[in-house]
Amino acid sequence: MQEKRPMGQSRTIQTKLVLPPDTNHLQTIFGGKVLAYIDEIADITAMKHSKTAVVTASIDSVDFVSSARVGDVLELEAIVTSTGRTSMEVFVSVHSMNLLTGETKLTTESFLTMVAMDENNKPTPVPGIYPETEAEKSLFETGPARREHRKLRSEMKH
Repeated sequence: MQEKRPMGQSRTIQTKLVLPPDTNHLQTIFGGKVLAYIDEIADITAMKHSKTAVVTASIDSVDFVSSARVGDVLELEAIVTSTGRTSMEVFVSVHSMNLLTGETKLTTESFLTMVAMDENNKPTPVPGIYPETEAEKSLFETGPARREHRKLRSEMKH
């Protein structure tokens, strides 16, 4: 039987400061910059779970809910929410915080699919996962529906 690891073992948190070069003419962070941060934390999270190198197979969804401004701090949190044979679904949430007012808001949520790679750059099996908290259970239980949606989306392309 395949080893299973707790979802929380993959949890990763990063903090970033929104600086002027990261922003557009409205002084809000470029969406592409946020996507780069999301991809990076998803990589780290998947590597923590699989203990292998990983590649991004897809960014399944990105919802930009609100924007972050110069001087805000971004807190990114990621966790492996579902696994296949060689793939891992990673959920990333991004919150922004105004350090002067203390206001915190959700800015972005995203699901990515990462694939574990062996030393020959071939997909390699990953351990399964199990949830421990209510939030983890919710993400874990909705994973199969997201996987089916990805599969349908992929079939429509071919």
